[in-house]
Amino acid sequence: MRRAALVPLCALLALLAAGARTDETTPETFEVAARPISHFRIGSAENHFGPLEFVGGLELSARAAHFGGFSSFRFLDGGHRFIGVTDTGYWFSGSLLRDGKGRPEGLSRFSMAPIRDAEGNAAGEKWFGDAEALALRHDRATVGFERAHRLVEFRLTPEGVGERLGTVDFLVPPHELRVNRGFETIAHAPKEGALAGARVAITERSIDRRGNVFAAILEGPHGGVFTVARRDGYDITDGVFLPDGDLLLLERRFSVLSGVAMRLRRIAGRTIRPGGVADGPVLLEADMGHQIDNMEGLEVWRRADGALMVSLISDDNHSILQRNLYLEFRLAGHQAGGPLPYRAASAGLSTPRSAP
Repeated sequence: MRRAALVPLCALLALLAAGARTDETTPETFEVAARPISHFRIGSAENHFGPLEFVGGLELSARAAHFGGFSSFRFLDGGHRFIGVTDTGYWFSGSLLRDGKGRPEGLSRFSMAPIRDAEGNAAGEKWFGDAEALALRHDRATVGFERAHRLVEFRLTPEGVGERLGTVDFLVPPHELRVNRGFETIAHAPKEGALAGARVAITERSIDRRGNVFAAILEGPHGGVFTVARRDGYDITDGVFLPDGDLLLLERRFSVLSGVAMRLRRIAGRTIRPGGVADGPVLLEADMGHQIDNMEGLEVWRRADGALMVSLISDDNHSILQRNLYLEFRLAGHQAGGPLPYRAASAGLSTPRSAP
């Protein structure tokens, strides 16, 4: 092709590309199909697993190319309205519907919108948009990104996700963060506990010389770097503090021979301190004989009757071989307990509709 013809052709391609990017930044609301899951263990009616009682679950699907990749989510109220992030650089939000017995039965008003950078542009490439962790405190959301490692704050308003406020010092030396094993957990400690409401950030598998996972208390008089004991080949994918100050961690393991596995581990709050190694017992472990997939997101919330609930979501990696799952359990021993750390509902938030 002659050089003179390249100029208008390149200009046309640039305009088309710009139009495509504009469309990609438009929030989108769409229908989500939900298939109920009545039992956690496949082929068994047993619903009690140690201290956890399975309540119900959903297998989710939608006719949208960017649906899936769910990394972390938080409820804005008692198990209904939610907001989350994906590892492809999107916010997602909506409401969980329940049947007459309070079991999950579907989603409504589900929408997705790009997470924007400091210039207001959609993250775009995976390297910059790999959102893996989310924490809410009043009118602020903190999002953890891996690959291009950073913790970023956004403002929450009654209308949705607002302006980008800036970054947060993650304290862990940057050279210790592995490319695809960065921050997977951000959680607010109880305000009245030993950490006085500080944010805690934990990596997936950025390990020290002893094989333990780097983490940090991000603020307050007890701020500093610590590690979490890594055991049995499991990687950390999310975490939430319990009302008593212990930390509930979601962990995942994968092998070609046995497939995917998940577990919940309760980290003793007293072991979370600068220079320490945080550790605790396993509450639940499940393999391919259960209704699981690539479990990535964890949330803890209080039901209207006072029960403490544990919710999990999976990341399908946009693969036809994987599923988007929502699973819900009741955690025994916490009936009518104390308040949870920093629920965003206290700010009067509605379901986010956009992410400027």
